[in-house]
Amino acid sequence: MTTYSSPPSTQPDLFPLLPETLPPSTLSSYAQQTIRRAISLLEKQLREPGVPFLSTSTTRDWLRLHLAGQDREVFMALYLDNQHRLIAHETLFSGTVNNVGVHPREVVKSALKHNAAAVVFAHNHPSGHPEPSQADRRITTRLQQALALVDVRVLDHFVIGGMEMVSLSERGWL
Repeated sequence: MTTYSSPPSTQPDLFPLLPETLPPSTLSSYAQQTIRRAISLLEKQLREPGVPFLSTSTTRDWLRLHLAGQDREVFMALYLDNQHRLIAHETLFSGTVNNVGVHPREVVKSALKHNAAAVVFAHNHPSGHPEPSQADRRITTRLQQALALVDVRVLDHFVIGGMEMVSLSERGWL
């Protein structure tokens, strides 16, 4: 079997594949390797100079690949600069099969640590149903208010359920 490796990058790995982010073990090793390569290719495309991160199909694909296979709710933030280019990504909270606790204070601290001008949130619904709950909408509003105090804009919040995705911004809820 031939394995392909990408040339070493001078940029830091913004999307490391940690054990908890790998696809479920029900996938063959070949399928897991294919997913790793896909995430790597999407990561390189997202780092293109001058390419904004928000609402691109690449962003959606990366989020879907990263969150769809999780068996617990995971809440992440994507930190962006003034031109909406990716600075960093961070999984902030991990929860149970149907709930994740999100603490605005920790989100604000992380945004400031990364010197973000804007942020995109994403979390998954392991049930496979991507429809945002009232709690999802409330925490998004609280995060938006908290981050506004330090001049960080919330551009979107994606909810991923299976291979489907809902954008709170596209629904007019932001």
